[in-house]
This record gives sequence, C-alpha cells and structure tokens, in this order.
Amino acid sequence: MALEHRQLGPVYAVQYALRVLESVDTHRNGVTAEQLAREIGVPLGYLTQVLAMLRRERYLGMVPGGGYVIGESTVLLGSAARDGVLAEKLKAILADLRDEVGAAVYFSRYDDGEVRIIDFADGPDAPKVNEWVDFRSAAHASAVGKCLLAQLDHDGRREHLSRHRPARFTSRTEVDDRVLLTKLERQPASVPTLDLQEYAVGTVCAAIPVTIGKTVACLALSMPVARAHRLRPAVDTLNERAAPVLLTMSL
Repeated sequence: MALEHRQLGPVYAVQYALRVLESVDTHRNGVTAEQLAREIGVPLGYLTQVLAMLRRERYLGMVPGGGYVIGESTVLLGSAARDGVLAEKLKAILADLRDEVGAAVYFSRYDDGEVRIIDFADGPDAPKVNEWVDFRSAAHASAVGKCLLAQLDHDGRREHLSRHRPARFTSRTEVDDRVLLTKLERQPASVPTLDLQEYAVGTVCAAIPVTIGKTVACLALSMPVARAHRLRPAVDTLNERAAPVLLTMSL
C-alpha cells in the first residue's frame, strides 16, 4: 500500500506501526530506521512519524548507537497482566488527550448491544457531561451513541432503537426513527458525529470512530456550549492523536 504525501491518518499510522513492531521483533539487537524503511517499504520521512509515536507510547525503545528494539509497553502487553496494562495505558492516553484538547475525553465501545463508556478523563477545566440520563438509553441523542450506531449495519441500528426508544431530552433531540436512521446511514466515517445540546442543554460533544477489525468503538470529547467555537479544532486534534488508542486496541 503506497502512502500518500500527507501526514499519516490514524488508521494508516496503526497499520504501519504494527508492521514496524513485527519487523523490530525480528531484530533482537536493534535495527535502524533506515533498515526498517527498506524492509517495510515505507519512505523514511513517513516512517519517522510512526517511530516517534511508538517511542512516545513506549512500544519501542532504543539501544546505544541508535537502533530500535521492542519497548516496555509491548513486553507488558504480552504478559499475564495484559488487561491491567491496557486499562492503565488507555487512562494515560485519555489524560494526555484531555490536556491537549482542553476538554473532557471519552473512550466508548458498543458491547453486547449497549453503549458503554469504558473510560474518560476530565478535570476542573475540562468538565465531563452530567449523565442525567443513562448513556445506554441515549444513543440517539449523544455524540458517542450516534457514532457507535453509525458503525453498525441497518438492522443493528433498528434493533437498538427498538430496545431503546428515542426520548426527547431537549428541544434539539431528534426522536423520529426514520430521520435518525437516515442520518446514521449517511454519516461519513471521516466526519465527526456531533451532539449540539441534544443530550443536555449547555453541553456540546463530538465523536470519531476509532475502530479496527470488528470492535465498534469511538473517541469523544465534550465541552460547555460557551466554548463551542473550540469544538472543531479540538476534534481535529483528537482525530490526529487517535493512533495510540487504535494501536493499544490492536495489540
């Protein structure tokens, strides 16, 4: 697969990151970036982005002389403590994203027919959404829920809405099944899903899919409506920084 002449998107970055880790694992004494570029068939300039991300997340380390080796995070993910390591890794990534985008950040999955908030990072200057209605019953109104439903097929969406009938939470909440299904069907994967005071008055949210394989998941952020002018740049940053989350899910 040839790389385009632009910054790597998160899915492409993860695909190449996995290939880098496989290649590095065959070089027990370390391997240079130049040799990796030759083995994987990726221009060195693009590979540098992936290597920087892998080092930052401690999936790669370096030996004296500049060679890359498998790092601490990769070793730990292969251990018996994998689940705990994944949880701590995700928590640290979300905290970094919160600080970078200046908003509460969430990682969510669609598990066993329900919307689940797996973890989130908030703070005094990045308040989380007040969950005044269980998120499992609010997929039609929340950015997280709509992003997850958009990744299902048509039958999956209809089945979910049949179990969780859309209720009106604010004057902006869409409750018509046909309208909801049409919007979800037309939602491009590359465009963030928005909640502009549909779930709660005074709060705006956005979500992006971060799915590899069959897992249906998303990254989202929320902020007070007074900061709505910051929503687009915050989402752009979230999308650019999604690769570590995708990579953690993939290993």
